[in-house]
Amino acid sequence: MPSQGRRGSALVAAAVALAVCLSLVLNFEVAQAKAYRVGGANGWTYGNIASWPRGRHFRAGDTLVFKYDAEQYDVVVVNRAQYHSCNAPNNATTYHTGNDHIKLVKGHHFFMCNIFPWHCKAGMRIAVKVV
Repeated sequence: MPSQGRRGSALVAAAVALAVCLSLVLNFEVAQAKAYRVGGANGWTYGNIASWPRGRHFRAGDTLVFKYDAEQYDVVVVNRAQYHSCNAPNNATTYHTGNDHIKLVKGHHFFMCNIFPWHCKAGMRIAVKVV
């Protein structure tokens, strides 16, 4: 009987150690997530900010923060073709609070301003690749 008690204790200790390691790994991943203010200090504004993502490396779990004047701009989630044509469908996901936080998942993401048609055409749009 005593050997079974030791074996059971060893299994419990191993399970606890595994849980601790898993927790550390998951917390490390969360701790590595970053928040990016789109457009930098100027925020999401009219004009050509399409180059803003250049040189940045986005990872799943990162957050894009869109800061803007909600009376003048919005943020619309579109697909690649809509991004290039600056034509958002009526049912597109649209943010308009002026302080929008969008958590990224792996893949390509496309955003544009659609409040006035010329905003997107003037470059108020970004494309982001997330790994």
